Amino acid sequence: MAINPMTRDKIKAYLNSFIEQQLAVYTQRNVREFHDVDSYLASLSADGDLKPFHASLIPAAIMRLNRFERSLSTGLGSTFEECARLIALNHHAIALRSYDLQASLDQAQWAAIDQLIATLDRSQQRQIPTLYAMLDQLQSIQLTGITENHVVRADLYIQRHDGSELFFEIKSPKPNKGQCLEVMQRLLRIYAIKQQSAVPIKAFYAMAYNPWGINRTSYRSSITKNIPILPMLCSLVRSFGR
Repeated sequence: MAINPMTRDKIKAYLNSFIEQQLAVYTQRNVREFHDVDSYLASLSADGDLKPFHASLIPAAIMRLNRFERSLSTGLGSTFEECARLIALNHHAIALRSYDLQASLDQAQWAAIDQLIATLDRSQQRQIPTLYAMLDQLQSIQLTGITENHVVRADLYIQRHDGSELFFEIKSPKPNKGQCLEVMQRLLRIYAIKQQSAVPIKAFYAMAYNPWGINRTSYRSSITKNIPILPMLCSLVRSFGR
Protein backbone atom coordinates (compact mmCIF):
# COMPACT_ATOMS: atom_id res chain seq x y z
CA MET A 1 0.00 0.00 0.00
CA ALA A 2 1.62 3.26 -1.15
CA ILE A 3 -0.05 5.46 1.50
CA ASN A 4 -0.69 4.14 5.00
CA PRO A 5 -3.57 5.56 7.13
CA MET A 6 -1.29 7.74 9.27
CA THR A 7 0.32 9.36 6.23
CA ARG A 8 -3.09 9.77 4.61
CA ASP A 9 -4.25 11.74 7.68
CA LYS A 10 -1.11 13.91 7.53
CA ILE A 11 -1.75 14.66 3.86
CA LYS A 12 -5.41 15.54 4.53
CA ALA A 13 -4.42 17.86 7.38
CA TYR A 14 -1.76 19.51 5.24
CA LEU A 15 -4.13 20.04 2.29
CA ASN A 16 -6.91 21.35 4.54
CA SER A 17 -4.48 23.89 5.96
CA PHE A 18 -3.35 24.83 2.46
CA ILE A 19 -6.93 25.45 1.26
CA GLU A 20 -7.74 27.50 4.37
CA GLN A 21 -4.68 29.66 3.76
CA GLN A 22 -5.61 30.15 0.11
CA LEU A 23 -9.13 31.19 1.06
CA ALA A 24 -7.85 33.53 3.76
CA VAL A 25 -5.46 35.24 1.35
CA TYR A 26 -8.12 35.52 -1.33
CA THR A 27 -10.77 37.01 0.96
CA GLN A 28 -8.29 39.71 2.04
CA ARG A 29 -7.52 40.73 -1.53
CA ASN A 30 -9.07 43.83 -2.99
CA VAL A 31 -10.97 42.12 -5.79
CA ARG A 32 -12.27 44.55 -8.40
CA GLU A 33 -16.07 44.63 -8.34
CA PHE A 34 -18.26 46.01 -11.11
CA HIS A 35 -21.99 46.16 -11.75
CA ASP A 36 -21.95 46.90 -15.45
CA VAL A 37 -19.42 46.63 -18.25
CA ASP A 38 -19.43 50.35 -19.10
CA SER A 39 -18.32 51.39 -15.61
CA TYR A 40 -15.63 48.70 -15.63
CA LEU A 41 -14.24 49.79 -19.00
CA ALA A 42 -14.16 53.41 -17.84
CA SER A 43 -12.20 52.62 -14.65
CA LEU A 44 -8.48 52.91 -13.97
CA SER A 45 -6.25 50.34 -12.29
CA ALA A 46 -3.07 51.07 -10.35
CA ASP A 47 -2.19 47.36 -10.52
CA GLY A 48 -2.71 46.98 -14.26
CA ASP A 49 -5.22 44.17 -13.76
CA LEU A 50 -8.04 45.36 -16.02
CA LYS A 51 -9.37 42.73 -18.44
CA PRO A 52 -11.87 44.48 -20.70
CA PHE A 53 -12.52 41.49 -22.99
CA HIS A 54 -13.18 39.21 -20.01
CA ALA A 55 -15.51 41.80 -18.47
CA SER A 56 -17.42 42.14 -21.73
CA LEU A 57 -17.95 38.41 -22.13
CA ILE A 58 -17.95 36.87 -18.65
CA PRO A 59 -20.13 37.66 -15.60
CA ALA A 60 -18.32 39.25 -12.65
CA ALA A 61 -18.92 36.24 -10.39
CA ILE A 62 -17.17 33.92 -12.86
CA MET A 63 -14.26 36.35 -13.21
CA ARG A 64 -13.77 36.27 -9.43
CA LEU A 65 -13.95 32.47 -9.41
CA ASN A 66 -11.47 32.24 -12.29
CA ARG A 67 -9.03 34.50 -10.44
CA PHE A 68 -9.21 32.26 -7.37
CA GLU A 69 -8.74 29.11 -9.47
CA ARG A 70 -5.58 30.50 -11.09
CA SER A 71 -4.17 31.43 -7.69
CA LEU A 72 -5.01 27.97 -6.36
CA SER A 73 -3.40 26.22 -9.35
CA THR A 74 -0.20 28.22 -8.88
CA GLY A 75 0.06 27.15 -5.25
CA LEU A 76 -0.71 23.50 -5.91
CA GLY A 77 2.81 22.85 -7.18
CA SER A 78 4.22 23.09 -3.67
CA THR A 79 1.50 20.77 -2.32
CA PHE A 80 2.49 18.04 -4.79
CA GLU A 81 6.06 18.19 -3.51
CA GLU A 82 5.04 18.00 0.15
CA CYS A 83 2.56 15.17 -0.41
CA ALA A 84 5.25 13.29 -2.34
CA ARG A 85 7.71 13.79 0.53
CA LEU A 86 5.22 12.45 3.08
CA ILE A 87 4.47 9.41 0.92
CA ALA A 88 8.18 8.74 0.35
CA LEU A 89 8.85 8.71 4.09
CA ASN A 90 6.58 5.65 4.31
CA HIS A 91 9.12 3.64 2.40
CA HIS A 92 12.54 5.26 2.50
CA ALA A 93 15.13 6.53 4.97
CA ILE A 94 15.26 10.21 3.93
CA ALA A 95 12.99 12.46 1.86
CA LEU A 96 13.77 16.16 1.38
CA ARG A 97 12.25 18.94 -0.70
CA SER A 98 14.29 21.55 -2.58
CA TYR A 99 17.46 19.53 -2.17
CA ASP A 100 20.67 21.28 -3.26
CA LEU A 101 23.34 19.11 -4.81
CA GLN A 102 26.66 20.99 -4.73
CA ALA A 103 29.52 19.83 -6.89
CA SER A 104 32.71 20.80 -8.64
CA LEU A 105 32.86 19.37 -12.16
CA ASP A 106 35.19 19.80 -15.09
CA GLN A 107 34.33 22.78 -17.27
CA ALA A 108 33.98 20.49 -20.29
CA GLN A 109 31.24 18.49 -18.57
CA TRP A 110 29.07 21.53 -17.89
CA ALA A 111 29.67 22.79 -21.43
CA ALA A 112 28.80 19.39 -22.92
CA ILE A 113 25.45 19.33 -21.10
CA ASP A 114 24.61 22.84 -22.32
CA GLN A 115 25.53 21.79 -25.86
CA LEU A 116 23.32 18.70 -25.64
CA ILE A 117 20.37 20.84 -24.55
CA ALA A 118 21.03 23.33 -27.38
CA THR A 119 21.13 20.43 -29.84
CA LEU A 120 17.81 19.09 -28.50
CA ASP A 121 16.27 22.52 -28.91
CA ARG A 122 17.24 22.63 -32.59
CA SER A 123 16.67 18.99 -33.48
CA GLN A 124 13.91 17.62 -35.62
CA GLN A 125 11.99 14.72 -34.07
CA ARG A 126 13.82 11.95 -35.95
CA GLN A 127 17.23 13.43 -35.07
CA ILE A 128 16.78 13.46 -31.28
CA PRO A 129 19.34 11.27 -29.47
CA THR A 130 18.27 8.83 -26.80
CA LEU A 131 18.84 9.51 -23.13
CA TYR A 132 21.39 6.70 -22.96
CA ALA A 133 23.30 8.08 -25.94
CA MET A 134 23.57 11.45 -24.19
CA LEU A 135 24.82 9.84 -20.97
CA ASP A 136 27.42 7.89 -22.95
CA GLN A 137 28.54 11.11 -24.63
CA LEU A 138 28.98 12.84 -21.27
CA GLN A 139 31.17 10.00 -20.03
CA SER A 140 33.41 10.08 -23.09
CA ILE A 141 34.23 13.81 -23.34
CA GLN A 142 37.81 15.08 -23.04
CA LEU A 143 38.30 16.84 -19.71
CA THR A 144 40.03 20.24 -19.47
CA GLY A 145 41.27 19.98 -15.89
CA ILE A 146 39.48 23.24 -15.09
CA THR A 147 36.65 22.79 -12.61
CA GLU A 148 33.54 24.88 -11.94
CA ASN A 149 31.37 24.94 -8.83
CA HIS A 150 27.63 24.59 -9.35
CA VAL A 151 24.50 23.94 -7.32
CA VAL A 152 21.73 21.82 -8.84
CA ARG A 153 18.41 21.80 -7.00
CA ALA A 154 16.06 18.81 -7.10
CA ASP A 155 12.41 19.26 -6.17
CA LEU A 156 12.56 16.04 -4.17
CA TYR A 157 15.48 13.95 -2.94
CA ILE A 158 15.11 10.43 -1.55
CA GLN A 159 17.69 8.19 0.04
CA ARG A 160 16.65 4.56 0.25
CA HIS A 161 17.53 2.29 3.15
CA ASP A 162 20.24 0.65 1.02
CA GLY A 163 21.88 4.05 0.44
CA SER A 164 20.79 4.43 -3.19
CA GLU A 165 19.45 7.84 -4.18
CA LEU A 166 16.47 9.15 -6.16
CA PHE A 167 16.12 12.67 -7.57
CA PHE A 168 12.79 14.03 -8.81
CA GLU A 169 11.81 17.08 -10.80
CA ILE A 170 8.07 17.45 -10.08
CA LYS A 171 6.54 19.47 -12.90
CA SER A 172 3.39 19.94 -14.93
CA PRO A 173 2.01 16.86 -16.73
CA LYS A 174 1.65 19.06 -19.83
CA PRO A 175 4.97 20.92 -20.02
CA ASN A 176 5.99 23.20 -22.83
CA LYS A 177 9.24 22.66 -24.74
CA GLY A 178 11.19 25.13 -22.60
CA GLN A 179 10.18 23.32 -19.40
CA CYS A 180 11.17 19.97 -20.90
CA LEU A 181 14.60 21.28 -21.87
CA GLU A 182 15.13 22.86 -18.45
CA VAL A 183 14.28 19.60 -16.68
CA MET A 184 16.47 17.62 -19.07
CA GLN A 185 19.41 19.92 -18.37
CA ARG A 186 18.95 19.58 -14.61
CA LEU A 187 18.68 15.81 -14.69
CA LEU A 188 21.75 15.47 -16.93
CA ARG A 189 23.66 17.62 -14.47
CA ILE A 190 22.59 15.37 -11.62
CA TYR A 191 23.81 12.33 -13.54
CA ALA A 192 27.11 14.07 -14.31
CA ILE A 193 27.65 15.01 -10.67
CA LYS A 194 26.81 11.53 -9.40
CA GLN A 195 28.40 9.44 -12.18
CA GLN A 196 31.27 8.35 -9.90
CA SER A 197 28.96 7.65 -6.97
CA ALA A 198 29.54 4.40 -5.10
CA VAL A 199 25.76 3.96 -4.69
CA PRO A 200 23.14 3.68 -7.48
CA ILE A 201 21.24 6.84 -8.40
CA LYS A 202 18.21 7.51 -10.55
CA ALA A 203 16.76 10.84 -11.69
CA PHE A 204 13.18 11.33 -12.83
CA TYR A 205 10.83 13.82 -14.38
CA ALA A 206 7.81 13.26 -12.12
CA MET A 207 4.22 14.40 -12.34
CA ALA A 208 1.50 14.15 -9.73
CA TYR A 209 -1.04 12.67 -12.14
CA ASN A 210 -1.64 11.63 -15.74
CA PRO A 211 -4.35 13.85 -17.29
CA TRP A 212 -5.11 11.16 -19.90
CA GLY A 213 -5.82 8.38 -17.39
CA ILE A 214 -4.25 6.02 -14.87
CA ASN A 215 -2.23 3.89 -17.30
CA ARG A 216 1.27 5.03 -18.26
CA THR A 217 0.63 4.04 -21.89
CA SER A 218 -2.27 6.49 -22.11
CA TYR A 219 0.03 9.52 -21.68
CA ARG A 220 -0.24 11.71 -24.79
CA SER A 221 1.83 14.91 -24.41
CA SER A 222 3.54 15.18 -27.79
CA ILE A 223 6.14 17.68 -26.55
CA THR A 224 7.23 15.43 -23.69
CA LYS A 225 7.30 12.36 -25.92
CA ASN A 226 9.50 14.14 -28.48
CA ILE A 227 12.19 14.99 -25.91
CA PRO A 228 13.96 12.05 -24.22
CA ILE A 229 12.75 12.75 -20.70
CA LEU A 230 10.04 10.15 -21.34
CA PRO A 231 12.18 7.21 -20.08
CA MET A 232 12.48 9.18 -16.83
CA LEU A 233 8.77 9.85 -16.41
CA CYS A 234 7.12 8.40 -13.36
CA SER A 235 3.89 8.55 -11.43
CA LEU A 236 4.74 9.69 -7.91
CA VAL A 237 2.54 7.39 -5.89
CA ARG A 238 3.50 4.33 -7.93
CA SER A 239 7.25 4.97 -7.75
CA PHE A 240 7.80 5.63 -4.08
CA GLY A 241 6.73 2.18 -2.96
CA ARG A 242 9.23 0.35 -5.13
